[in-house]
Amino acid sequence: MPAKTSIVPRVLLSLGLAFLIGLQFITPRLPRPFDLPSPRTVTTTNPLIGVHTRLTGIGDEAYVRRALAQVNEMGASWIVELFPWAYIQPRSRYGFDWAGADLIIAHARAQGLNVVARLDIVPAWARPPGTTDRYLDRDHFADFAHFAAAFAARYASQGVRHIIIWNEPNLRFEWGERPPDPGAYTDLLKQTYPAIKAVAPDAIVIAGALSPGPSLEGGTLRMDDMQFLASLADAGAFPFFDMWAVHAYGGLEPPDTEPAFDRVNFRRIELVRNLLDQLGGTDKRIIITEGGYNDHPRWSGAVRPADRLRWTIATYEQSRRYPWLEATILWQFSTPFLTRSYPDAWNFVHPDGTPRAIYLAVQAYARNGILPP
Repeated sequence: MPAKTSIVPRVLLSLGLAFLIGLQFITPRLPRPFDLPSPRTVTTTNPLIGVHTRLTGIGDEAYVRRALAQVNEMGASWIVELFPWAYIQPRSRYGFDWAGADLIIAHARAQGLNVVARLDIVPAWARPPGTTDRYLDRDHFADFAHFAAAFAARYASQGVRHIIIWNEPNLRFEWGERPPDPGAYTDLLKQTYPAIKAVAPDAIVIAGALSPGPSLEGGTLRMDDMQFLASLADAGAFPFFDMWAVHAYGGLEPPDTEPAFDRVNFRRIELVRNLLDQLGGTDKRIIITEGGYNDHPRWSGAVRPADRLRWTIATYEQSRRYPWLEATILWQFSTPFLTRSYPDAWNFVHPDGTPRAIYLAVQAYARNGILPP
């Protein structure tokens, strides 16, 4: 008899464990609260200052919090951040994983930053096998539009109004290793724009963000940015975006150098403005979503560190002269890793958070109006 009664506690224990395990599946898994600082505002002498961050996919809240606090403390009011479609809908069109985007946007809001959200990068389920994550064909334009609308519906009420549709669609690499296709990009805008506006009427849908410069390999590697813009007008794209994005790199020249169609420098933005106006886009403001200078000691596309300091500040100053310019957001704030090559020399901050000279120079200018010697 004693042997039989000892079975009862074991049965009860097994049932209890089964109940607890079952709760894992029927109880909603609530996200862990973020470790947010008290809300801050940006102190700056130039509200156009911005930097392109690289925070998506990191998942380390302490890193994200530190980086965005440093953006605030540098005196930058704007960031561009990539929110990949492949991260938010990795498995199918029927579900969303907002955890990473929620983290970045919550901390950006706490730091008083304006977020420009870049949307691209195609999940594997939305492209043929063997293609790159930039390959998006017409069969999945509606899926992308659905994703963009869901993004806008979730974050527009949190202050994320600026949404970029794709990146450098005039470049073969960014168009999925296919020749650039202004007609296809126009069709993408025609499906995505009304989907976003239906759920977030005040959203600002941004097109463009083209690779700047003349055509390469007869336009199959890169289509001339001016030609691509004109082709969009011919295809009827203009009613389907609110703002035009420009990549305004300075190259090897100071930002006050005269523009020309056959060269890439900061004032190429003026040629873009003139063409927009000629094509009927006088109502389209421009936003710079990449730009700046590189100071690597052994790269042919780099400038001297002292010139980078002066010319970066001059770029932000030059931007004040354009009443049609929304913001000047330069590449790039930081990355969590080193390539040990020239890409590292775009950074304002080292991976461990140590400010580079360019960070300190912009900070002195943005907070106190101090210009580099």
